[in-house]
Amino acid sequence: MAWLLVFVLLLAVSQATADEDPYIGVNIGTDLSIMPHPTQVVALLKAQQIRHVRLYDADRGMLAALANTGIRVMVSIPNEQLLGIGQSNSTAANWVSRNIVAHYPATNITAICVGSEVFISLPNAAPVLVNAMKYVHSALVASNLDNQIKVSTPLASSIILDSFPPSQAFFNRSWNPVMVPILNFLQSTGSPLMLNIYPYYDYMQSNGVIPLDYALFKPLSPTKEAVDSNTLVHYSNVFDAMVDATYFAMAFLNFTNIPVIVTETGWPSKGDSNEPDATIENANTYNSNLIRHVINKTGTPKRPGIAVSTYIYELYNEDLKPGLISEKNWGLFDANGDPIYILRLTDSGSLLANDTTNQTYCTAKEGADPKMLQAALDWACGPGKVDCSQLLQGKPCYEPDNVIAHATYAFDTYYHRMGKTPDACDFNGVADITTTDPSHGSCVFPGSLGRNGTMVNITAPSMNSTSSDSPGRTFYGGGGYASVLVVIKVMVWSVIFL
Repeated sequence: MAWLLVFVLLLAVSQATADEDPYIGVNIGTDLSIMPHPTQVVALLKAQQIRHVRLYDADRGMLAALANTGIRVMVSIPNEQLLGIGQSNSTAANWVSRNIVAHYPATNITAICVGSEVFISLPNAAPVLVNAMKYVHSALVASNLDNQIKVSTPLASSIILDSFPPSQAFFNRSWNPVMVPILNFLQSTGSPLMLNIYPYYDYMQSNGVIPLDYALFKPLSPTKEAVDSNTLVHYSNVFDAMVDATYFAMAFLNFTNIPVIVTETGWPSKGDSNEPDATIENANTYNSNLIRHVINKTGTPKRPGIAVSTYIYELYNEDLKPGLISEKNWGLFDANGDPIYILRLTDSGSLLANDTTNQTYCTAKEGADPKMLQAALDWACGPGKVDCSQLLQGKPCYEPDNVIAHATYAFDTYYHRMGKTPDACDFNGVADITTTDPSHGSCVFPGSLGRNGTMVNITAPSMNSTSSDSPGRTFYGGGGYASVLVVIKVMVWSVIFL
């Protein structure tokens, strides 16, 4: 299906690169009222060419379904099993035998996550965490798998205190009796430090201190970047600052050669009324920018060119998650395997440069001046030669009868007819490119993808049509707006918006 091609190579660029190159993976949660069968999950992964996944347990059905796919798999020991494994070498050995050895190498298991955010989620198990990691590693050594499968534990970024400026960061000292042995273990076994980073929560909890654009990886001018007062290094996003804070926190304890992998990050696409920034647009912006950042090997200010492999949270929206609406809406797909949004992957490096099927639309900008919208609409339906007949009363796109809705239809039609070039969606600054399909009811927009993946015809009829429904120049009675906009358009069409 056509829409599937949009996601091609999204989470799989590492398949065509060396093992040490950075990659994007995805977490697979299972808190769904209708959880797809493991074979359906794997079919989605293969269709999207997702080559790195993290499981929150060691489900036998999933591990069996992943066999012989080449997909690299992180499995997890759930927190509720941690106490038993951390107190018994034989229990750990049995777990490894049953959940790892029985599936490897047909299932390409690359790492074991021992617990998750244990210091926060299950602090009483923290004293046995290091033992659990050592026991699991010993069982891998006994099976001659310790070089192929690494052992670590995902940490919440909140364990790092005074995280900005990054150069002053340090681990919560109350956990040093556990953190130091963990870091010793990671260093001695060549394993990465696993970190969960959620700029969404950092932004929400900052009470306005952290700008939204800074959390979303949006480009910032140097004057708006955050500056580490000790190193004078500029930071343009929360993600990099948090990764560098981790490097500095490890260095504070004299560990300087442990790599970092981000095991969870993302942005919710929907939230409660008090979560106005949990939107599809922001989720798309964050994850699209994240992918570019990782795959292009941007690195961080402290370690430029050394990108951090990252797992997006998560594959599916999980409707059974307790708490706020946002907790249920971190997924890239719904339970049917339909995308929540189509990621914007242009300018993501040579491996993604041929992703020409990226579905984007041109819509009226929220909060735009209604008079400017009307002028742009008049131009599109006049000199722009867009067939606006679908906006006539009684036609499918007449409702809602307002300038924003009508301008969106005209803008998007023009944008698609012009080949979806970025400069075809500006209209003197009152239009934006989005991945959210503005189609509604029987009003189907140009380029819209149906659930069967079929693309709607995007060829707009010429304004020379003799149809009685053809609006001509006077359809919106724009008076002087249209002629003025013709001149303005020549001057502003060079503006590029991605």
